[in-house]
Amino acid sequence: MAEEHKIHDGKREEKANSSDKSNENSKIAAKAVNKKNEATVNGRDLSVGLKHAAAICNMIRGKDIDVAISMLEEVMKYKRAIPMRGEIPHRHGMMSGRYPIKATGVYIKLLKSLKSNAIQHELELEKFKIFAMPNVAPRPYRKFGAGRFKRSHVVLKLIPIVKNKTKETKK
Repeated sequence: MAEEHKIHDGKREEKANSSDKSNENSKIAAKAVNKKNEATVNGRDLSVGLKHAAAICNMIRGKDIDVAISMLEEVMKYKRAIPMRGEIPHRHGMMSGRYPIKATGVYIKLLKSLKSNAIQHELELEKFKIFAMPNVAPRPYRKFGAGRFKRSHVVLKLIPIVKNKTKETKK
């Protein structure tokens, strides 16, 4: 028997006239295809300044997701400062830094969303680290054109940890 093909949103759907076993096999194959190996969260038009966004991204980049959330919760309690460059006063136990509370709250929400996304994709969190990248967003004008709002985009990803391969020296 001939199989009927349909095109739907650029993907090919097959309507097979076969037994139940082939349908079960296709369902298993579909589950294997849908499994992803990374989790991503895109924060768009966040009301966070780019300077604070970049500093927070530098702080959490390369960390485990639970460690990053606990670090940001310490910032919310004024126990740890976020390292920043420029003419910013020194903080206790570190070089210059600040406590951007509003921006930290936004990042904690994004990290919790990233963690739930990873759990949904059945990823083992111990084998992944955070990749964080801030970017400039369009800044709308305030009332009567009296200034502009702070805005930034953020991409947070969980990427697999790559173990360093030792290169063998030629003798």
